Amino acid sequence: MPRIRRLHAKDWALLRAVRLEMLRDTPMAYVESLDAARRQTDTQWQERAAAMSGDASITLVADGGEDGSRLCGLMRVVVKHPQSPEKPLQAMLISVYVAPEHRGLGLADELLHEACKAAAEELAAESIELGVHEYNSRALAFYRRHGFETTGASRPYPQDTSKLELVMERPLP
Repeated sequence: MPRIRRLHAKDWALLRAVRLEMLRDTPMAYVESLDAARRQTDTQWQERAAAMSGDASITLVADGGEDGSRLCGLMRVVVKHPQSPEKPLQAMLISVYVAPEHRGLGLADELLHEACKAAAEELAAESIELGVHEYNSRALAFYRRHGFETTGASRPYPQDTSKLELVMERPLP
């Protein structure tokens, strides 16, 4: 099983490699297009990696345990500030990816466990949410197995606004 660790700003080249792989493998799963990601400069990737490892964002990556080894999974959690100050903090799960050769081996389970733990302990979130394409039955089933429930809310799917993204949420310990 690959090790799970934090993404650091110095990992920008690995982030770029895995992001391009993500966009090639599942282009409709992300807001960004592969062409847009390819056009970004090294400086832009360095800035992205720094932002993804900042105070309001935790990015977990799975790799082979050696410096510079290929990333085989990624999961990012960000703080979602409530509209009202009396409401509790909520985290949002974004940029979920497991490389094809690691699917079905428990890596997604491990990444999700660590992401939820970090959201609760470090971001002080009381719940975590994510959006899932309405026709992605595999993802819906995966998140339901991990305690997420659909909230009844939806939003237009960013890549195709004629489709919906269902909002799922689960409480954090």
